[in-house]
Amino acid sequence: MLINRLKRISGAFLVAAITLSCGSGSGGSDLTGDVRIDGSSTVYPITEAVAEEFRLDHPRVKITVGVSGTGGGFNKFTRGEVDVNNASRPIKENEAAQLAQRDIDFVELGVAYDGLVVVVNKSNDWVTSLTVDDLRKIWEPSAQETITRWSQINPAWPDEKFNLYGPGIASGTYDYFTEAIMGKSGMSRGDYTASEDDNVLVQGIAGDRNGLGFFGLAYYEENADKLKLVGVDGGDGVVMPSAETVKNGSYKPLSRPVFIYVSSVAASRPEVQTFVRFYLEYAAELVADVGYIPMTPEEYQAELDEFNAFASALPPVSGPQP
Repeated sequence: MLINRLKRISGAFLVAAITLSCGSGSGGSDLTGDVRIDGSSTVYPITEAVAEEFRLDHPRVKITVGVSGTGGGFNKFTRGEVDVNNASRPIKENEAAQLAQRDIDFVELGVAYDGLVVVVNKSNDWVTSLTVDDLRKIWEPSAQETITRWSQINPAWPDEKFNLYGPGIASGTYDYFTEAIMGKSGMSRGDYTASEDDNVLVQGIAGDRNGLGFFGLAYYEENADKLKLVGVDGGDGVVMPSAETVKNGSYKPLSRPVFIYVSSVAASRPEVQTFVRFYLEYAAELVADVGYIPMTPEEYQAELDEFNAFASALPPVSGPQP
């Protein structure tokens, strides 16, 4: 991808030089406007990578990518403050109902696969794997201020207090983990260090001998030198998370698709349409570049077809809308 990027940058400089020699003040396409994006910290690296590539071809389009968690992003999406929401879980019924109340339609588009990892501090030499039952015992609501020591999970482990780290309740990663482990989204103990920024969780566990937490596979791979990966037994034996085990479904129940959502209001605008089409056309390569697992070419084509059908049914709107 780096070679392609350098080629495209060199090409962009060449186009700019030719354009300037013809008397114009700027290069690139004539497309203008704003694309406002927010939501999941998990999906952020993918969308930001796409945005960087898109800017090379469309420098007059202003793209902003924020991070407020999947739930926080959907709140902004419902209020019309953003055009695209990055989501590490499917939209909830109440969120869809709020959009319907405002007469806002939307399209859900899968963009990649991701696995959730369980990690501990590098110096932890006793935890190598956990069962789903172990994870439930650690994280269920009734464990708060009750299950606090390693020896309560396994008598062979140290009689020391563990410290938990995880995404905040607005995070789609939190929703997915609690649903997969507890059987109901949003159910967990509250006495843990929470952050919507996965880098904060990485640093916390890396600096805490008794730390244990969870977040997306890509963030572990970026910080593998600082953390120890824990295998998960979903009922068929211990499986370590990897691109291969996430894609083939053997790493369960902590494998998932991740999405972007586009509103009908936004999808009427040419700059949003062009960006979303670019996203789906180039996602496979860019997803892999930032450490996630791409979908198949057939899956991306199906998502692109779905978006094209959605956008073509909307009346065109010129310029960004409030």
